[in-house]
Amino acid sequence: MVERLDLRRHEDNSEGDRKVVNVEYHDDLKEVQSDAALARLLSPEMQSAPFDRLEWWRLLDEHCGLSPRLAVARNGVGSAVLPLTGTGPHLTQLSNWYTFRFRPVVSPGAEALLADLARDLSSRARRLTLTGLPEEDADQLETAFRAAGWLAWREQSDVNHVLEVAGRDYAAFLAGRPGKLRTTLKRKSGKVVTQVLTRFDADVWAAYEEIYAESWKPEEGSPAFLRAFAQAEGEAGRLRLAVAHAADDSSGPALAAQMWTVEGGTAFIHKLAHRESAKPLSPGSVLSAALFRHVIDVDTVTLVDFGTGDDPYKRDWMEQVRPRYRLDLVRPQAPANWPVIARRMVRSLAATAKRG
Repeated sequence: MVERLDLRRHEDNSEGDRKVVNVEYHDDLKEVQSDAALARLLSPEMQSAPFDRLEWWRLLDEHCGLSPRLAVARNGVGSAVLPLTGTGPHLTQLSNWYTFRFRPVVSPGAEALLADLARDLSSRARRLTLTGLPEEDADQLETAFRAAGWLAWREQSDVNHVLEVAGRDYAAFLAGRPGKLRTTLKRKSGKVVTQVLTRFDADVWAAYEEIYAESWKPEEGSPAFLRAFAQAEGEAGRLRLAVAHAADDSSGPALAAQMWTVEGGTAFIHKLAHRESAKPLSPGSVLSAALFRHVIDVDTVTLVDFGTGDDPYKRDWMEQVRPRYRLDLVRPQAPANWPVIARRMVRSLAATAKRG
């Protein structure tokens, strides 16, 4: 269903014409897909990260039980989309554990439309909690919602490890890795054989799921989501699916498997797992090295994104750490928010007193 609210605001363009701002709410993604302008904005042609696209949100809806609530403002020239979820007065971001980061999707030059969304959402929700925001997006949303009369609190929610390739080839990149990792790769690479696929392979995927079930990783949130995403990325040519075997038993069971995707000059590291029983061979490290070599020397990416989480092993491969933020946005006029506001104020006062 789509709800439309017209005449939210007028603005002048350089020719002096006036453009009407429309605010819409979509909970049926098929409607969004049938809207040519929105479908294009949320397509791979316009968005070079999977988390900003309609297909990603469709998979979250279908496999992860997250009901979409897309808030859309547009003025005939551009659009701003804030992908939300929830049916009550407290809405959250449309994302989950597979999403590297959350952000609004805005047409170039249409950033002012976020303030229109914030004003209109005042009549739709009393509170929004948005987590996983990069700093620039947190800045943008905080400014828009404060201007619309919302109270906003920001705190760091996570970190994101990345590597800026900076023109290096794989050999130069490897030379800068910690000595312990380079020694491990030198000693173990001859004992492990690797394969990097640029398409989906059902047998390799089955090996990944088997390894994941035996690995140190917690239980997967939605294996069906991940498989559907991997298949779609394989069809689009963006998948990098890799597997490792023992060199002396290359036809035996796989020891490690990883799933990456590549697009827009960025390699995204989505999933990796290895068998604990194979740890002496370091198959995970050897397989990671093979994938780094591929995305740097073959795909010629400029950035490698290791997602969220501050796992120590990420620091062996990555060189920069970026913060991710949570915004708690509340309407002060809503009585149900007053306990939230009071708790926030008490914490702020306590923090000030502690610093003093």
